[in-house]
Amino acid sequence: MQTADKCNQEKLQHCKQKAGCCIDSAKDKLFALSKDIWSCPELAYEEKQSHDILVRFFTETEKGWSVERHYKLDTAFRATWGPTGGNKGGDTLNIGFLCEYDALPGIGHACGHNLIAEVGAAAAVGMKGALEALVDPPVRVTVTVIGTPAEEDGGGKIDLIEAGGFEDLDLVFMAHPSQEDAAYLPDMAEDDVTVKYYGKASHAAAYPWEGINALDAAVLAYNNLSLLRQQLKPDWRLHGIIKHGGVKPNIIPAYSELDFYLRTPKRRDLPVLRAKAEQCFRSAAMATGCRVELQYGPHEYHNVLPNKTLARLYEENGKALGIEFTTDEQVLNTQSGSTDFGNLSFVVPGIHPYFYIGSEALNHTEEYTAAAGSDKAQFFTLRTAKTLVMTALDVLFNPELLKQVKEDFRLSKLKEECEVRGRENGNGPGPGQWGGAASASR
Repeated sequence: MQTADKCNQEKLQHCKQKAGCCIDSAKDKLFALSKDIWSCPELAYEEKQSHDILVRFFTETEKGWSVERHYKLDTAFRATWGPTGGNKGGDTLNIGFLCEYDALPGIGHACGHNLIAEVGAAAAVGMKGALEALVDPPVRVTVTVIGTPAEEDGGGKIDLIEAGGFEDLDLVFMAHPSQEDAAYLPDMAEDDVTVKYYGKASHAAAYPWEGINALDAAVLAYNNLSLLRQQLKPDWRLHGIIKHGGVKPNIIPAYSELDFYLRTPKRRDLPVLRAKAEQCFRSAAMATGCRVELQYGPHEYHNVLPNKTLARLYEENGKALGIEFTTDEQVLNTQSGSTDFGNLSFVVPGIHPYFYIGSEALNHTEEYTAAAGSDKAQFFTLRTAKTLVMTALDVLFNPELLKQVKEDFRLSKLKEECEVRGRENGNGPGPGQWGGAASASR
């Protein structure tokens, strides 16, 4: 038995080394892929060039992949290698790597999604190369790459979930650029709302009493929400902008518009925050005599479920490659961003670590855009891809680890669902009970 275990470990280590070598051999092609995406920033659901760049990578630059060019969404794709399609829960393990590639308006790839695409592609290349060199794999494996558009706005992963796009996957892996390395950071649940006020125009000097000022409603709502923050839990967030406030100073604005994001650490609390925000929006309409419309986004983003086993393996493999993971408790325990990977973490066991890219710049800034396109980011990006592959290989070679990963997923999901049911049944903390409780995605 000891001899068999030793042989298995030797195979595992050989596979890890082979994966790293394959990624290193493809580094120039991978950097070109990332740079091309970085050079053509595109907004959510409009990522046609970035989509085509990735599709060409898996059809022309890399060989052996079966590619579905428009996978359930126009700018999504799916590339597979190995036994066709996989069979979740069967004798084939289907391992998924995810690519993101949408950008931000005005400042391009300030969240580094070009690097997320590169990590996903690099990890897939490394995984395929390692398995091709393995004469007798412990299980049959399908490697799947899914291009997931519209993380910054809309929620492309949620669209794909609803279309059955992840049903045959057993595990999913991706990684997000940040200011530090962390196997897990607590991303928040999030919902967004557009608020429209309709008033009545009039001459602001001659006949102001004939008008109904929609801008007053927007400003009042904005101030209502600012005052509400004093009574919110410290880790709840609401923030927004006034998008439209009128056309000319001497015309009383007949229309105004606000966009707001609402965030809570757990999805169970979003309805409470939503209800409080709605009171602020509607009371502003009542005070000014305006008509109000509230339009929520197409999808609610969920918080990311942790998977302790995958996080532990990722840290062990990362440390072996020289990654220094943050130990700052404030970073590890403070919620900030949101991601549609949170919804996927309720569907398939997976991991969404964060990685340093060689810059202290903050996400969603012009400085981070420059850092995401720099040569310096490449070492850290490819090291992260290697760590993801090594983590996947650990699970592949050890059936007990796969069981632990699935059990972590089951328990984390069960806990969240019980909390949601408790809130719905009135057993959770209510709106008046405020006891209790640095990533950079959406």
